[in-house]
Amino acid sequence: MAADPTLGVFGGSGLYELPGLENVERVGLDTPFGEPSDEYVIGRLAGTRIVFLPRHGRGHRLLPTELNFRANVYGMKRLGVEWIVSVSAVGSLRGGIEPGHVVVPDQFIDRTRQRTSTFFGRGVVAHVQFADPLCPNLSRVLAEAARAEGATVHKGGVYVCMEGPQFSTRAESNLYRSWGAHVIGMTNLQEAKLAREAEICLATMALATDYDCWNLAHGDVEIEDVLRVLAANVNLARRTIAGVAAHLPARTGCPCPTALENAVITERSAIPPEVRRDLGPILARYL
Repeated sequence: MAADPTLGVFGGSGLYELPGLENVERVGLDTPFGEPSDEYVIGRLAGTRIVFLPRHGRGHRLLPTELNFRANVYGMKRLGVEWIVSVSAVGSLRGGIEPGHVVVPDQFIDRTRQRTSTFFGRGVVAHVQFADPLCPNLSRVLAEAARAEGATVHKGGVYVCMEGPQFSTRAESNLYRSWGAHVIGMTNLQEAKLAREAEICLATMALATDYDCWNLAHGDVEIEDVLRVLAANVNLARRTIAGVAAHLPARTGCPCPTALENAVITERSAIPPEVRRDLGPILARYL
């Protein structure tokens, strides 16, 4: 665990490194939940300690469904991370959210089917509040940092998290629009759930790359177009992260740092010793 305030970054498609990091070291971790996506890259940026993890592994080797979300977030917790910016490519479900725009969502809809989204089980039960799934303080700082870098930012919105790896059918895309959703992606919901259980503040920087397939005037989603927009936005994401690192918010007035305070239902004496050990970084102050 770190004494310094520490910002974690999950880098999405195309974001495999953070230039400008100083005193860089790479740390490989094994966790009770298996191996994370890659080594954690630790350094200092804008005077702040940073822990960076390429979500899909260097070279983009892992499907969204194959990501070990629990190991990724657990590793961040072990390394002392208190805030996480999750950078993600998304499809736009609204005409006003154009490719190249940034969305900082405040809600999720879960359309995943094959993913484990909790650290608990194996003899310990906890139910965290998740009505507001993203940290409002960190989301505000993230939106301000992106605007300061010249981005068109949409603050707030609903992120549909789908299983993938295929893109949506046209019927699905129109269904999500009818639900009032704003963007669609494949990764961020599990990160947000697990970060909340780990009492880490998390905000999403969603980079719109396309209009999904609902917008017939713009054609269907082509991976070549997605990658082109992503490449143009990688530098924006890097500059924005530096801005967030320089203005980390207080961990007060948000639901994140005390999420487990009344959430653990299991009697402490009934928690198996091996589970106490495995969840030590998350549960220690409540046991």
